[in-house]
Amino acid sequence: MLRIAKKTRLTPEAVFAQAARHFGSGGEGMQETERGPCCICFAGAGGYVSVTVAEENNQREVEVESREFEYQARRFLELV
Repeated sequence: MLRIAKKTRLTPEAVFAQAARHFGSGGEGMQETERGPCCICFAGAGGYVSVTVAEENNQREVEVESREFEYQARRFLELV
């Protein structure tokens, strides 16, 4: 299991859209299992990815938790 985070200037909506492209049917082929105002989750191939955005002091932090998709999670954070 991997849990990593990074600060970003992107809006939560932009982060979730990028996550859907990266992990969803057009990318890794995972199925979106949950979406809320602060997070989006995917599952597939025996693993999962959860992307959470927290806003604090006019900054946003993106946290990614992953099982079986650690390389893809790191690559995603490079994009946001």
